[in-house]
Amino acid sequence: MKQTIKTCTAAAFLCAASWSVAQTAQPAAPAMPTMPALTPEQQRFHDIYKELVEINTTNSVGNNTEAARALQKHLLAAGFAAEDMQLFEPFPRKGNLVLRFKGNGSKKPVLLLAHIDVVEAKREDWKTDPFKLKEDDGYFTARGSSDDKAMAAAFVSVLSQLKREGYKPSRDIILALTADEELGDVPSNGAFWLVNNQRALIDADFGINEGGGGQLSNGKPILHRVQVAEKMYTTYKLDVRDVGGHSSLPTATNPMYDLAGALDRLGKYRFPVKLSEVTRSYFERSAQFETGQKAEDMKAVAGGSPSEASLDRLSATPLYNALLRTTCVATQVSAGHAENALPQSATAVVNCRILPHDDPAEVDATLRKVLGSQRINMVASNPPLKSPASPLRPDVTGTIEKLTAEMWPGVPVIPAMSTGATDSRFMRNAGIPMYGVSGLFSEPSDARAHGLDERIAITRLYDGREFMYRMVKTLAQ
Repeated sequence: MKQTIKTCTAAAFLCAASWSVAQTAQPAAPAMPTMPALTPEQQRFHDIYKELVEINTTNSVGNNTEAARALQKHLLAAGFAAEDMQLFEPFPRKGNLVLRFKGNGSKKPVLLLAHIDVVEAKREDWKTDPFKLKEDDGYFTARGSSDDKAMAAAFVSVLSQLKREGYKPSRDIILALTADEELGDVPSNGAFWLVNNQRALIDADFGINEGGGGQLSNGKPILHRVQVAEKMYTTYKLDVRDVGGHSSLPTATNPMYDLAGALDRLGKYRFPVKLSEVTRSYFERSAQFETGQKAEDMKAVAGGSPSEASLDRLSATPLYNALLRTTCVATQVSAGHAENALPQSATAVVNCRILPHDDPAEVDATLRKVLGSQRINMVASNPPLKSPASPLRPDVTGTIEKLTAEMWPGVPVIPAMSTGATDSRFMRNAGIPMYGVSGLFSEPSDARAHGLDERIAITRLYDGREFMYRMVKTLAQ
């Protein structure tokens, strides 16, 4: 299909942040280096992390409030006063903890945001109990071991250490540990609730959250991403109705065929490529890690006028396809009520991930045109939330670049856009620039967040915690 290339001037930063779920057997990862004996601060961090991971915070049976109270106890033990913290439980089991580490007020606050809920995990599918921290083969394995309890525990550990050290920040440090990030745009989403009900409590000059992170190649750090934008999320329900009848008397109005034809057209359609200046910059920087045709194709995109062939080759990789354009994909279908009856209805769910510099109304109109059936009733279940990209502030990006160079010499820092969603979109929409960065490095081939046997390399976890300690201390000066 002919590709239309639109160059956009709005800032949007694209990355290779993968949100795929590993549901099958995982490839062998490189052997991890042996972890030396823990320092006292590392041991404290380990204890916080282990306790948090082993508290079930799934939506079905978990308790986010229990986890928030457990972390509150650690902060109290570190010397924070009870009045420095507030625990909000607007919905049963959906507690959110907000701490303010008071500075001298010479600068506006910095927000540290992390969610402490996790996606569901079936014990029968895992090799070990997903809510018992397994420590072997150089990895921590458990649900939430990386997403996002690694960051939440690190923030609690870092602020506790700074408090014990008598650190006096120039700006207030606000820590928000929240519920139901994994459920998306729901009333019980803690970040969403805080923005709408306690906006002044979390108001900040800028914030740090998940969404970025480092990439390994055969165990070696090669790049460090900072998430400064993310795609908008919206879902459509498609519904076709008919009177049905006996299966021995087929009709031309069978809703299954109408819906199947529409989904087939959607599957063959690709939204137009839309590039921004920083999109091109991303591919330019990424080209240095590739060779041959892929490197040349990336350079062509960086130049702003790639050929059809270059776009087709890059789009064959799902990640690059998602970075280049808006995507809409069928994720659920249902039809019929009996094997010997004509279906009276056929339904499908289509999930769209819209580029931050794309027009949701234009996407909606295009989707309706592609589906091409007057019989389909199409309803958006949650309108996309516009979320502007965060500016590349020198005080923030400069700190990240400096610390990255200290800990991982030669590793470039690359601004990034997530193809999935984080709670940063609520903050950005409320006027708080957010930066997704953690210092946690992983192999793309070993991405297990949301999937089976979620894990993180032990040495990488402690390195990430050290990076966050240095980053928070520097940004709050």
